Amino acid sequence: MRFLKFFLLPVLLAASTFCSVRAAESFIIADAQTGFILGSRNRDEKLPVASLTKIANAVVVLDWAKLKQADLSQLVEVSPSALQAGGANPVGLQAGDSLSLRDLLYCMLLASDNVAATSLSEVVGSRLPNASGLNASGNFVSHMNALARSLGMTRTLFLNASGFDGGESKTFPYSTAEDMARLTRYAYNVQGFPFYVAQAARQIHVFRNGAEMTFDIQNTNELLGRNGIDGVKTGRTRRAGDCLILSADRMPESRREGETVYVTPRRIILVMLRSPDRFTEGFSLMEKGWNLYDAWAAKGRKTSKSDSL
Repeated sequence: MRFLKFFLLPVLLAASTFCSVRAAESFIIADAQTGFILGSRNRDEKLPVASLTKIANAVVVLDWAKLKQADLSQLVEVSPSALQAGGANPVGLQAGDSLSLRDLLYCMLLASDNVAATSLSEVVGSRLPNASGLNASGNFVSHMNALARSLGMTRTLFLNASGFDGGESKTFPYSTAEDMARLTRYAYNVQGFPFYVAQAARQIHVFRNGAEMTFDIQNTNELLGRNGIDGVKTGRTRRAGDCLILSADRMPESRREGETVYVTPRRIILVMLRSPDRFTEGFSLMEKGWNLYDAWAAKGRKTSKSDSL
């Protein structure tokens, strides 16, 4: 009995680490380099993820742009159908507006604009392979789902380019904290993505009725710049509640063995779904995540397939 008491004590202490901030229905904290899971709760529960979906959108666009050497400064036009796809339009884009693919990415990733997300899907979807003969946006979403499958996101289904989960449909998009961590880990290796999500604000240029207009957009991530946080994305719908993905880094660790210097990058990723206070909770969980990371690193950063993404 005494042995059982001392055996359970570390487990209980580890569980209590998250007691004061266990408000999110689901969360995961992971090391970005190895995928080692530092802490989690209900990490494989299928839930709507709202605008966190836009990370997959951006990855498909950026991967396509790199593969085809596409110019992201090329101007494209916002279609009437992009305005009818549903969800928020905080930038105020209108049908017939022209702006660059790059500025559409900023509108989508910083301001979480659904019109921008749908516009990207229509433009890029018309230029991607389309064996099934889908419309441009539908083809783009099929590539988002193909990306998910390639990353082992087995509990994820994207139904549109923005994460919109309203309307009268009886089928809704979903993912899990663990799957979204896999996606984010991949995204940080995609050229350009870390730069976009690290911007606190950006001025974009829109051509409307022959006149050039400028808009200053702000990043919806209120934790940018705090405690090393340099991304990633917010999400909110009535069905999904408040969602948040954060990423933060520290100076790499280095050690010398003879003439060889080994450098270890240090970055952690946090995904939270359905949090009633995502920024307060997110900041607290990131601090706890770094404590867990330090303890793990001190023990040699051991990993196994079962405890990694």
